[in-house]
Amino acid sequence: MYVKKLKPMDRVQCSVIRVGVMTAPAIMVTLHGKWRGNDGCTISDRQIVVNEPAEFAPLGPDSSFTLHGVTIGKSYHWERKEDQTFIGKLTIIREGEQLTAINILPIEDYLVSVISSEMSATASLEFLKAAAVISRSWVMEKVRRRPSPTLPTRKELKSSPYRGIREGLLVSWQDHEDHTLYDVCADDHCQRYQGITKASNPNVRRAVEETCDEVLTYNGEICDCRFSKCCGGRMEEFATCWQDKDMPYLQALEDRDPKDGTILCDTHDKAILSQVLNDYDQETVDFYRWTVTYTQDELSNLLRRKLGRDFGRILELRPIKRGKSGRIYQLLIRGTKDSLTIGKELTIRSALSESHLYSSAFEVEQEGDTFTLHGKGWGHGVGLCQIGAAVMGSKGYNYREILAHYYPETKIEKYNEENN
Repeated sequence: MYVKKLKPMDRVQCSVIRVGVMTAPAIMVTLHGKWRGNDGCTISDRQIVVNEPAEFAPLGPDSSFTLHGVTIGKSYHWERKEDQTFIGKLTIIREGEQLTAINILPIEDYLVSVISSEMSATASLEFLKAAAVISRSWVMEKVRRRPSPTLPTRKELKSSPYRGIREGLLVSWQDHEDHTLYDVCADDHCQRYQGITKASNPNVRRAVEETCDEVLTYNGEICDCRFSKCCGGRMEEFATCWQDKDMPYLQALEDRDPKDGTILCDTHDKAILSQVLNDYDQETVDFYRWTVTYTQDELSNLLRRKLGRDFGRILELRPIKRGKSGRIYQLLIRGTKDSLTIGKELTIRSALSESHLYSSAFEVEQEGDTFTLHGKGWGHGVGLCQIGAAVMGSKGYNYREILAHYYPETKIEKYNEENN
């Protein structure tokens, strides 16, 4: 596979990010250019199957490495494997019977890939600049809170008072704190990061450079910026999807054009959608409004597999709690043999689909032995709506106006590492 090699940014960068890219019993890696192995030896242009912990450091600006068989879209309907190429340092560690490949690189170089991986590099410059600021803010907020010297243990995470099952209520969610071996993962669970494989458009690098060091802040603190593909017309609050915590800048607001009042993400413009949706994302259609139908047997079997409980025949799917956008974050499943209330939104989406429902913003229509879910939006809906923001960019809004719309009462400030 030929991949155009991109050099890291020239400016001095002190902040680095540790990204968990893949986990497997053995990892196949191809080293391009010159590298130093953990034994101190120089390695040049070689494919290696790694069966034990190892470390590889680049010896030149043109050095890169390819990981073979990286899973993307894990547990989602677009799941597949790709060969992906990266710059920076490669560390391979062991956890039990598995090996995990971790890419360590400067944050600004990481951002170039994230923006290209999360959306099409052909998007408008102002939309890309907005994406650069929120992606930088999200990751810097994580790095600044990086525990020292170690991350939380799995035992500590499992003892969290927020999660677990008790008295017929199952509450669970996923967030970056679940990762104990690195800062963030490379998939949709955190931010998509597919190395320099997708970082091929100079506009992306320009967007990162022109917003260099800019982060979004609220009351002097870097914002935990969240974003999703399509909010369905209304954004959601942070607490609906993750911890029971109020984030003043992540609120349930209508996604309307500030000037003409139209719903921003209600678009079928293929040119705009192609800015947000990469090739495999474009396999998803009708996500602004969608419908899923299950027979009684299909639903019973699905829930048995996904939740590990035999509910018998499903009698009712009843929303117990909804967020302000209509997203369900507690859903009662009542059957002839068992009943359980589940949450939060991602747990509901996972339980009611072979992969994930587009969102938990749905109404349930039950007719005889048929359950039909009428839904809206794609993703959790918190923070910036990527399709809505792309529409704003196409209408001439600049990145500051886009960010002010999706994150009210925030400021764009330069992050000075020496003073933070």
